[in-house]
Amino acid sequence: MTQGFLAKNPSVLIFLAALALFTLAVTLLSHAYGVSFLSTSFVKTLGKTLCLCLIALAMDLVWGYAGILSLGHFAFFGLGGYMIGMWLMYARTEEIVVQALSGAPLPPTPEEIVSGIGTQIFGVVGGSEIPWVWSFAHSLPLQLMLVVLVPGLLALVFGWLAFRSRVTGVYLSILTQAMTLALALYLFQNDSGLRGNNGLSGLQNMPGQGAVTQDQLSVWFLWASALALGLGYLLCAWVVSGKFGSVIRAIRDDEQRVRFLGYSVESYKLAVFTLTAIIAAIAGALYYPQAGIINPAELAPIASIYLAVWVAIGGRGRLYGAVIGAAFVSLLSSWFTGGRAPSINLGFYTVNWVDWWLILLGLAFVLVTLFAPQGIGGLFDLWQGAKHPKRRGAPLGPDDGSFQEKEAVE
Repeated sequence: MTQGFLAKNPSVLIFLAALALFTLAVTLLSHAYGVSFLSTSFVKTLGKTLCLCLIALAMDLVWGYAGILSLGHFAFFGLGGYMIGMWLMYARTEEIVVQALSGAPLPPTPEEIVSGIGTQIFGVVGGSEIPWVWSFAHSLPLQLMLVVLVPGLLALVFGWLAFRSRVTGVYLSILTQAMTLALALYLFQNDSGLRGNNGLSGLQNMPGQGAVTQDQLSVWFLWASALALGLGYLLCAWVVSGKFGSVIRAIRDDEQRVRFLGYSVESYKLAVFTLTAIIAAIAGALYYPQAGIINPAELAPIASIYLAVWVAIGGRGRLYGAVIGAAFVSLLSSWFTGGRAPSINLGFYTVNWVDWWLILLGLAFVLVTLFAPQGIGGLFDLWQGAKHPKRRGAPLGPDDGSFQEKEAVE
């Protein structure tokens, strides 16, 4: 079955091969396992970029294929980061507390260790008790389950309420954005149990891996991110290639007709929305240990808008386009906002690209929407000689009135 699927979709094999070669090349050029050509910070940037490509895949599946413009998928991305961040911070703090208490005359009791962990983590917000939301933070398997369950359940409940009410179009986009804003505002509060505006920090330190350098960790996370992106691409390609993919594309193009044909439109939408939320959460769980910190500002609605821009620039409705768009814009953003792009002195004004980057990104989105709706991915169509039908003002099918007129004459 898998061989048949790959035979019918050679582009999937090409993508996986390109991803494997990219990962191998970065590994051989890294400090830890190669010739030290790439810095550790840049390897981390590349690993984070792969995670952004994964959430772009999720966005393309829900928007490009199902036609649901969600402006809240970065909320699921952030929740995945918070879930794994809780274990990372708890386990790392536990190591520090145990080491600090090891010199005491008597061995520390479990209660003393827990009290020390609470003081270390929540002292910054004026607390010392570990909130109930951290009940499973001591267990990596349980927190990994929560990476999937918490965002998945949130998407399932939100999607069920929205889709059963038949909220569509811009109204659904506003609702998803409101959900993201509400979640961010809640997390900003100190009594949320997640350290409020301070967020979770020190996530780059892996518990129990004190002898492992950041050079090695950066490559390990690069491997994990590449594996997740490869599996995510394979899953999304499999989803859109079968009957399920045909139905969600039909829902995107003509929802009412699909409903009249007897399909449960709401069920298909809910399945896509929940699946992509889980994919986004997995991407976040891999992203933030490489970033080292997460706070509620990461869940701001503007982040989900950026995500839609990435997919549009790369080419909505094609999986490789979403990956290209996310990678292109992410790396270009790092170059412009990281101070690597040289400023331009015009005499009367100095162009600092840090200040102009968002304007350039917005302008690029407008230009792509107006003049290149296929995005960067459309360049592959030009290379292959593929042509898209021009639908501007053209009839999409036979005129029912013509059939009625013909029947009347006959």
